[in-house]
Parts: sequence; C-alpha cells; structure tokens
Amino acid sequence: MRERYGQALRLASTLELSRQQWLALRGLGIGSSDAASSVGLSPYKSALSLWLEKTGRREPEDLSEKQAVLWGTVLEPVLANVYAEQTGRRVRRVNAVLQHAEHSHMLANLDREVRCPKLGQGILEIKTASYHSAPQWEEGIPVAYQCQVLHQLAVTGLNWADVAVLIGGQDFRIYRVTRDDDKISDLIEREQDFWALVRFDQPPPPDGSDDAGQALNWLFPRDNGTTLDLSDSTDGNALFHTLLALRERREELEQQEAQAKQQLQTVLGDATGALFAAGRISWKKPKDREQTDLERLTADHPDLLQQYRKPVSSSRRFVIHTERNAT
Repeated sequence: MRERYGQALRLASTLELSRQQWLALRGLGIGSSDAASSVGLSPYKSALSLWLEKTGRREPEDLSEKQAVLWGTVLEPVLANVYAEQTGRRVRRVNAVLQHAEHSHMLANLDREVRCPKLGQGILEIKTASYHSAPQWEEGIPVAYQCQVLHQLAVTGLNWADVAVLIGGQDFRIYRVTRDDDKISDLIEREQDFWALVRFDQPPPPDGSDDAGQALNWLFPRDNGTTLDLSDSTDGNALFHTLLALRERREELEQQEAQAKQQLQTVLGDATGALFAAGRISWKKPKDREQTDLERLTADHPDLLQQYRKPVSSSRRFVIHTERNAT
C-alpha cells in the first residue's frame, strides 16, 4: 500500500527529479499551481492553454530562468525561516508529489508543512511579489492563490494553511486560509469538469483573454483556404450577431471616450495638467526622439538594407465582413 500524507497518497518523491520526469508527473493530473487555470480564475494562463499542456500538445514553458521565479526559489527557504521565527511554529519540507485519495487527477506539491501545538498540522505556501503587485494583496490573498491553497487542502485533507508573502523585497505578510468544505467541493467539481475535457480530448471554450487568443493561434496556426457555410447555423449566426453588436457598442464607447478626452483638452488649453477628486490628467509633448529614416536609407543604400532583411512570422488575422462591406 502506498504511503499516505494526511488523507493524500504520496505519488512520488521530488528529490533528484529531472525536468522530463517532473513534466511526466505533472501530466498525470491537475497540480495546485494549475488549479486556478483549470477553473478559469488565473490572470496568467487560460484553461485552453492548460488543456494544450495536459493533452500533450504543447510542453509547459520553462520558467526556471525567469527572474521572478529564480528569486522566488532563492528566497523560499529564507522566508520559511522568517515565518518560523515570527510564529514560533516548526516548518519542514515535504519532498513529494501528493495525490488525492479519491480523485486521482488532483495532485499537489507543498512548499512546507507547519506543525502548530494548537492548530495541528497545516500548510505553508510561500510567495514573493513585486512592488507593483502590492495592490493585489491589499484585500487579502489574490483569487488565483486562494484556489491553489484550497486545492492543497482538498488533496491533503488538512484544515488550515498560511500564505507568507514578501512584497517589494521588504513587506512580509502572513495570511490565513481555513478549510471551507463548500468551496472545496465546488473546486473539486469544476476541476473534474476540466479533467473530463482532457480525458475526452475536447478543448474548453476560450475565455476572451490574450492568453486564450495566443493558444488558439498556436492550435490553428494556418488556414487551409476553405470557407465554411454557416448561414443556416443557428448557433453560428447568434455568435456572429453578438460579435457585431459588441463591435458597434465598442465603437460607440470609443467615440464617447474620444469626445470626453477632447473636451478635457479644451479645458486644459495651454496648461500641462489638471487635478480632480478622483485623479489627474496631463497633456504635454514628449521629448523629441531620433529615428532611422528608412525611406532615405532604402533610396541611398538598397543593397545594404537587403542584407539585413529577415522573414517575419505572423499569426492569422481575424477580419469581420458584413453585408455592407463584404467583397
């Protein structure tokens, strides 16, 4: 029988894992860092992008060399020690991939476990955040990280977790997450729905984010020259009419915004800026910048310019044609 951790099963040790072994383990299910993406609550990765990874179509991006990730890894043991000193609790590593005892697709890695005489065993999740990210933490833990911790509580069966975050390199905070079985049940159900899409190889609907748009361009990089006739499709026509209505509304709002902006510019006149109860505006000329005169360079040195040309990769362009402008 496999060794347990709380209510979870120890799927594998994380000591001395290669990147390929790590990716293979991640492909077996939804990890805690995947939880928010799988239910559409991540500001960074869409469910569609995650689906591409879990179905083996695309390898997850290697983030280990990114500065934010690199410094987060370096500071993790330091912040774990700071947490232990400030709280008086014992912390230790859990070098294992954990698996939910009933829902085998739910996996988790813990930064640290916490031992507390009064509360018993808990989880410590460690984060670092830039100064610019500070507003996201003013009202508590960002939603995506709440999903991550609730997922960990779901997998382990534990009752509480602390999120320790260092903001801007000097603002250290500790937030508490207490087990909420209603939220956990909802998260489990929504993750099951996503994993069913992975199992049956059905993509989740795009969510309108830039990341989902990039995922669609990756999934369908080229067109085949054919034209689908959806003129009798109820769903297709409904989507197209919705798109047209939203575009008209956007154009109307853009015109109203431009008019309000011009009215404020009229009020400013020669002034550089103005203060309001809710903020401020400025209207000033930027410093002059130099730029290469490509037209003159092309005329004077056509052979030289040709030497430095290179092909430019571009994604497919989505264009709307209505009956008025269709050709």
